[in-house]
Amino acid sequence: MPPAPRRLPRAERAQQMLDVAHALFAERGYAAVTMDEVAAAVGVTKPLLYNYFGNKERLYLACLERAGDALLATVVDAVGAARGPDEALRAGVRAFFAFLDADRDAWRVHFAETLPTSGEVAGQVEAYRERLTALVATALLQQLPAGRRLRARIEVEALSTAVMGAAEALGRWWLRTEALPAADTAELLITTVEPGLRERSRPRRSRGATT
Repeated sequence: MPPAPRRLPRAERAQQMLDVAHALFAERGYAAVTMDEVAAAVGVTKPLLYNYFGNKERLYLACLERAGDALLATVVDAVGAARGPDEALRAGVRAFFAFLDADRDAWRVHFAETLPTSGEVAGQVEAYRERLTALVATALLQQLPAGRRLRARIEVEALSTAVMGAAEALGRWWLRTEALPAADTAELLITTVEPGLRERSRPRRSRGATT
């Protein structure tokens, strides 16, 4: 039986539990971590851990919220500081990979491949993905001539999903191999995507135009 926990203010105790759980989930994945292990690592009883978070799903959701909010804030700040539409997408991709490089545990908690495919955890992960994809979509739309944005929304939604999926896949590859610096991995994605975006942003010739 673990020793009696040192009395801490509730908020401080909750933060301590989250820090420990976050590290364990990032290292071993959602399915492999038990509430018994988290309680033992924190140095509290399992009933106390349940009193704070209810069950493992709620504990993971609290870790996920912290990781997801941090990633969103990083990307939003980078896109918001961009000097123009062309720079916004580049800034967002660079911020995404800079976040991965700086806080690998947060990235693993958010994008772990072992997460449940249904339920509240899966729903929250998808909600964060949708918000990130929306940021990408906004950056892409701003690169199109104003008169074409309304008609291009479906294409932009598809492209945004593709860019986000590529960023996730490259992120996992980078974590597994670290074959390139994170910044170079971001540039690889940017230089692959940008030529197609520039081509689509050019004014289209009318049917009667000659070559």
